Amino acid sequence: MSIASVNCSVDVRAPSARAFELFVHNMGAWWPRGKTPGGNPHAALVIEPRENGRWFERDADGHETQWGKVLAWQPPRRLLLGWQLDHNFRFDAHLLMEVEILFEELAGGGTRVRLEHRNLERLGAEAEAFAGKVGSGWPERMGNFAQYAANQA
Repeated sequence: MSIASVNCSVDVRAPSARAFELFVHNMGAWWPRGKTPGGNPHAALVIEPRENGRWFERDADGHETQWGKVLAWQPPRRLLLGWQLDHNFRFDAHLLMEVEILFEELAGGGTRVRLEHRNLERLGAEAEAFAGKVGSGWPERMGNFAQYAANQA
């Protein structure tokens, strides 16, 4: 069984290096509080800046909830994350989907940020339902990012 990838993109008025920085290092600022897998609203969302780095959230009490890992770190053009959350958004070390984010310079000086969440079929019987969740979730999150980036100009 093959499930189509979830794809979305936004344009931001910033060079790719700045867009990459805002996306990666400020994720906790643009991701809505209470819309993460952790039990409490996040205080920080962390993508460690290296291959094999962790991707996780930390709440105000210091509790960490793992999301996945960094598969490729290529600033300012590409970030490849390993998504290890199951259909209930619980960490599963044996599950690995991919979320690739590309930062493409636009002629007018901005950047198109493209996101693809793929390998959804790895969830088996839950894949279609999960695709529906992230199919509506990622465009909303990318919209949050675009708004945040616009406010940082």
